Formats: sequence, structure tokens, C-alpha cells
Amino acid sequence: MLAQSALLAAGAAALAVVAAVFLLPGPAPHLPWAPRGRFADMILANATIYTADPVRPFGVAMAVRGGRVLHVGTYDSVKEFRGKHTYERNLSGNVVLPGFIDSHVHLIDGGLQLARVPLRGVKSKDVFISRVKEAVRDKHPGQWVRGGGWNNDFWGGDFPVAAWLDDISPDNPVWLTRMDGHMGVANSLAIKIAGIDKNTNDPVGGTIVRTTEREPNGLLVDAAMKLVLDVIPDVSLTERREALLRASRHALMRGVTTVVDVGSYFPGMSEKQPWQDFSDIYQWAQSMGKMMIRVCLFFPLPTWSRVCDLIHEKGRLLSEWIHVGGVKAFLDGSLGSSSALFYESYKDDLGSFGLQLIDMDVLLNATLESDKSGLQVAIHAIGDKANDMLLDMLDEVVNLNGMRDRRFRIEHAQHLAPSAAKRFGEHNTIASVQPDHLLDDADSAGKKIGVERAERSSYLFRSLLAGGTHLAFGSDWPVYINPLQAIKTVMSRKPPGWEVPWISTECLPLDDSLKAHTISAAHACFLDPVLGSLSEGKYADFVVLPSTSWKEFADDIPGHVLATYVNGKQAYP
Repeated sequence: MLAQSALLAAGAAALAVVAAVFLLPGPAPHLPWAPRGRFADMILANATIYTADPVRPFGVAMAVRGGRVLHVGTYDSVKEFRGKHTYERNLSGNVVLPGFIDSHVHLIDGGLQLARVPLRGVKSKDVFISRVKEAVRDKHPGQWVRGGGWNNDFWGGDFPVAAWLDDISPDNPVWLTRMDGHMGVANSLAIKIAGIDKNTNDPVGGTIVRTTEREPNGLLVDAAMKLVLDVIPDVSLTERREALLRASRHALMRGVTTVVDVGSYFPGMSEKQPWQDFSDIYQWAQSMGKMMIRVCLFFPLPTWSRVCDLIHEKGRLLSEWIHVGGVKAFLDGSLGSSSALFYESYKDDLGSFGLQLIDMDVLLNATLESDKSGLQVAIHAIGDKANDMLLDMLDEVVNLNGMRDRRFRIEHAQHLAPSAAKRFGEHNTIASVQPDHLLDDADSAGKKIGVERAERSSYLFRSLLAGGTHLAFGSDWPVYINPLQAIKTVMSRKPPGWEVPWISTECLPLDDSLKAHTISAAHACFLDPVLGSLSEGKYADFVVLPSTSWKEFADDIPGHVLATYVNGKQAYP
């Protein structure tokens, strides 16, 4: 036995050496920083500072030098860094928080949507049609009309169809995406241009919704959306660059200083766009000094080897603004589009269990190779069956590739089987969740999957934390982006018009909610050494709130920020 143990130990040591040679550089990023000079560039005084650092959770003053936090504590401990040229700001008690990290956005798409037909929050068919009609007036014949953000549950549940749009847009093709990005509606002209008719087969991983006569009714789900997207003229490079700047300004207005951008990549779409955005937009913005917020980029899983090449060539931290995160894939669709994958049938569509968007053998093999190379892997799963399939797959990955700090991410983790929340903690799986989706689903989930199923499986944030996982809050923008609203949502779980919480046992306290948008979110993308808390040496990214005491803030979460700072400099307003 001793000889066998020695042999195993030797084998393990050999494997460790091989791993050290062939694995990518470690994910934890450390930009070298040493304070230069004795004095601070700026001191915040008379503030209520929440640091998200357990060593020193609160302070009343903060010194900043060279874009980094120099010290947080009492005013007496900070004033020693005050020099002749130090700018001092008296905040009169205002609450200061670390800059918010949005853990799941489609940043450039969010910026594009800000300039398109705004349909979020529309509560009637008539308003939906009028918004599109208004947009058509500004277009020349033949120009595409694009928009998004609609949620059919807000007007009773009926899906929009081509017939709603045809009379108001006879000369303009129209494409409008649902708020979850997994369904869209086209008018008849767009359907014709795409070559879709009664004889067109559903693509793998998608659905062409049809009338009783099998004619397409305008609705396309998941991979079927590509049929229309392929015939829409490409957005110009100038427009996409402007979209990045527009989106960055909007994020700063919401107090967001860092985002995890999972790219312009959806089921059935080309894998090329995220790479084009990286080279033509992000690297352009970096070279021109136009980056305003920090981004952690995830690329399509099928391109994992290209991500490896990029990291080998340039490292993970390309600059203080751009970090290479890892790779992302989709397993299922969304609840609202009836394409999230469940064990049980949809209540409003008996016999339908949702869509599995990728073969599990293909997903496992790509995940194994990515993981073996040291990449972080993030996979979309919303239905309870989809989440269990990923947790089972992760068990196999760990069994084959061994234990390591991989921080595997499940994006959304929206509906979980009874034992799933505990399983997240077994391998330190990250639950990358979107609290404000709860506001959209609370009324509709019972109709889609039944009240009992919805109440035992939906948005189990507290159960996930109890199971040992790290929560990372995000918005899935262009759905919506407002961290303060998200924090308020997870604390109360009361959608508009509700007097009682939806699943009150899953409400979170303030501290856990704040950490999920700051230090826990930074941990979820390996950026915690430099971001996520107002700790000495970390970037001085923070927000100032209108609340003038902690009690005022805790009792009434404000809906806006007064100011957002990046690198210790005011970036908004």
C-alpha cells in the first residue's frame, strides 16, 4: 500500500508539472501598483462608506491616489495623506458604495437598443403598435425597423404577430425582439425577405410559430431568429462604436463601473460578431482612450481555442479596462418564450417541455477542452432540467479534469429542482442571476408552469447562498440595467402592484444583496484582487448616493446615484 501511495503521489506531482507548463496563465489578475508620493489626490470626508471588505466594513473617510484606494477609515487616519494639492470633498454623510458590477450584459446590443424602438414596459397592444408606427414614419421605404424589450405578459399574454404590424409597415421590414432575447416578431415583409413560408422547416434548436394553416405567423423562437437576422443589413462599424459609448454612459448613470459582457451571441447566431466587436470596437476604444467602464469579455464556447491563443499572446488582463473572462454557451431558452427546458410540461402548452439548444456530448467535450486549458466556462440554463443537466456535467468535468478553482458559471439559474441549490456549492459553482427578471416573471410563471412549481423553483437566491454558492447579480441588458432596483427587488421580492413578497423565504438581506453586485460579482469573474471592494490597493471605483445615513439607505433604497467615480475620477454626471 505504501508503495502504491508513493506511486500515486509521484503521478500527481508529474501531472502538476505538466499542468504548470500547458495551462493558461492563472486567472487572478494583479496589476502592479505601489503608491507614488506621500499625499492623496483626493480625500472623501464625512461620508458613510460601505467597503464590502469584511476586514473594515465601514469608514467615514477615504483617500485615493493614482486611481487606487489608499486608505479607508476615520478622518484622523486619512488626513495624514492630505497635501497641498489634495482635493478634499465633504460628503455631508452621503452613502458611498463600491462601483456596481453587472455580471451579465450584452453591452453593445444594449447601446444599440437605446437608439431603437423602445418597447420595454409597454402594457397594451395599442401602445405597442403606436410605438412601431411612430418609428416607421422616420424611415425611408425599404429601411428596417428594429426594436425590442416587449413582454407580452404585460398586456395579458397574447404574443404579437405579423398581423399587428403589416398595416402600419407595408414598405418597411420590421423585427422586434422580446425582452429575454429568445423570441422576436417580424412583419410579413420581413418574413418574405427571409424566405420563410409554410414549407420552411424548423431549425435545430428553434421554432417557427405557425397558424393553424401552417403559415408562419411572424414569431420566431431561439435558433429560428437567425432566419431573419441573416437578412438584416449589418449595423455599421460607426453605429456599433457609438453604441459602446452610449451604453457606457448609460451604465455610469446607473452606477455601473464594470460589466461582464457575454457578447452579441445568441442561439443560432454567428460566432463571428463577438470577435469583430473585440477587435473593431473594444480595441479601438482602448487605443483611442475612449473606454469609460471596465469590461470582462466572454466569447462563444466553440471558439475556445481562439480565446486560448489570445490569452497566450496578450494575457488575461489586456489593460486596466479590458479583461478576457472565458467562454459562454446556451443549453436552453427562456421561460417567457416557452423554450426553457423543464422536467414537466408547460401548463399553457401541454406536451412541450422547452428546447435543448445543444447536444450534451458536444457541450461536454467543448467544456472539457476549455476547462483543461484553464478557461472559465459560463453556460446559460433557465429550466430546472437544464440546470440539473449542467450540474451533472460539471460533476463529470471535475471527475475527468480534477479539482481546481474553476468558478464554473451557470447563467440565470432561474428555476431549480429541489436538490439543485445545495449542489451549486459542491464545486463552488457561480450562480449568475438577474433579480429584475423576477419582476417580469412573478405574474406569468404560474401561468406558464403552474403556481406550485413556480413557487418552489423560482429565483432561489437565499437557498443558493445557503448551499454555499457565490451569487453574482446582473441585468441581462438590453433587458434592463439598474443595480439599485435589483437590490431593492431581492430584498422585497414585490413586483409592481403586489402587497406581499413572491416567495418571501427567498428574500435577501441588504448586505448579501450589495455583495452580489460588488465583491461577489468580482469573485465570479476572477477580478476580486482588483475590484469589488473599497480596499487598499484596489481601483477607486465607487458611487455616491443621495442617502445621507446608513439607516436612511437601508430603509429606503434610492432609485438613482448622485455620482459615479472610476479610477478616483468623476465619470458621471
